[in-house]
Amino acid sequence: MRYYFIVGEASGDMHAANLIKELKVVDNEAVVRGWGGDKMQSQGLTLVKHYRDHSFMGIGRVIKNIFKIFANFRDCKKDILEFAPDVLILVDYSGFNLRMAKWAKSQNLKVFYYISPQIWATRANRVHKIKKYVDEMLVILPFEADFYQKYEYKAHFVGHPLLDELDKFQPNPDFLQAHKLTDKAIIALLAGSRKQEIEAILPVMLQIVGEFPQFQFVIAAAPAQSLEYYQTIIDNSNRLYPNLQIVENQTYNLLAVSKLALVASGTATLETALLGVPQVVCYRTSPFLFWLVKKIIKVKYIALVNLILDKPAVCELIQNDLNPQRLKIEVENLLNNEDKKGALQQNYTQLKTALGEGGASARAANLIKNLLIKR
Repeated sequence: MRYYFIVGEASGDMHAANLIKELKVVDNEAVVRGWGGDKMQSQGLTLVKHYRDHSFMGIGRVIKNIFKIFANFRDCKKDILEFAPDVLILVDYSGFNLRMAKWAKSQNLKVFYYISPQIWATRANRVHKIKKYVDEMLVILPFEADFYQKYEYKAHFVGHPLLDELDKFQPNPDFLQAHKLTDKAIIALLAGSRKQEIEAILPVMLQIVGEFPQFQFVIAAAPAQSLEYYQTIIDNSNRLYPNLQIVENQTYNLLAVSKLALVASGTATLETALLGVPQVVCYRTSPFLFWLVKKIIKVKYIALVNLILDKPAVCELIQNDLNPQRLKIEVENLLNNEDKKGALQQNYTQLKTALGEGGASARAANLIKNLLIKR
């Protein structure tokens, strides 16, 4: 069969790559094309456009690039029609993908969605678009199937693919030496993947580096950003950081040797938890965008760990609460308060139980094949 993917960010690239790998196991005639990233390409995707070139976050960047966005819609539609896929598989990235779903249904194309947009958090009314334009929804969070059921729409819970990704991860014993890291204990800085969130969050994280000279702080550079970009942010802080380093494309290895992590809200909070690393979750954006988010957000928490467990399992510092004083206090709590550390590890155990067994990518691939045959 012929599969066309649309992915808009690094985490989607990883999960879609694993899905493509499993699709080729259940369908030895699979032909895969689409918009994605390097990991999908390594699994045999014919890459039409990289997610770095069409993902725009924030109202300002969307307005600035509006003509490019229109051109992307046009180019994507043209390429899909020329490829004539048996199914269009959309991965998260709701702003672009829900519009593509509507168009695809007008062309009588089958539309499957893998990894639901987080409409349960902000715009639940989008569920009606999904019911109308998406033939099958495959979800990876345990509460999402129940959310869709409330709207009389069947979603298939396949499990979280991060479990497979982490299960096959083998820490590099030479990681510290290879990156010239010292013997000091490490605090990892995961400031997000997009420039807008990095520029809002990383400078705050940097302000506490000097408060903990006994630790080595290490920035996990996002795949879509250059080391020079991070160095510019560091230089702009007008401070010297003798205990600060940057590593690239080594997030899991970094977390595996870290005593603690400061993590921007998103998939990284779940990765950090599944690796058992104590964390403080950080979120900050422009005042206007935060005002807007508060108007539309429908959930109690921003961290996936807390959302899945439905309790404040990990500390969230949001907007004005994300400041050097609070950040220092929360880091000290996780370093020195044994009760807090013990409770956190218990919460992490509960999280793993809630997510269920591994094998999500294989289950998703089998389900997609069977649903296509059925349809």
